[in-house]
Amino acid sequence: MKKVGIIRCQQTEDMCPGTVDFKFAALGKGSFAETGACEVVGFVSCGGCPGKKVLPRVKMMLERGANVIAFASCMKNGNPTGFACPHFQQIEKSVKNNISAEITVLDWTH
Repeated sequence: MKKVGIIRCQQTEDMCPGTVDFKFAALGKGSFAETGACEVVGFVSCGGCPGKKVLPRVKMMLERGANVIAFASCMKNGNPTGFACPHFQQIEKSVKNNISAEITVLDWTH
C-alpha cells in the first residue's frame, strides 16, 4: 500500500477537517484511483500564503515514509470556499522540482 502526505490550504482549516480526503485515500477513489488505496502518513497545511513552508513539510512527510504527495482539493479547486490557492502553480512546480522522480504528486484529492 502506498503512503501519502497531504498538503492543504491553511485558510480552509477552520471549515474542513479533511474527512473526505482521508476516506478517498483509504478507498483509492478520486485522484487516488491513480495510486490505489493509500495510508495517510501526514496531513499538513501549506503554512499560509504564499506557501513557503510547503517544501520543508513535504520533506518531513517523505522522511516519514510518504511515496505520494497529494495537494488537497482546496489548493487547486478551491473546495469548499470556491477560492483556489493563487500560488498553487508555483507551489506545485516547486515541489515537483525538489523531490525524487519516484514520488507521485497528485494535484487534487476528491
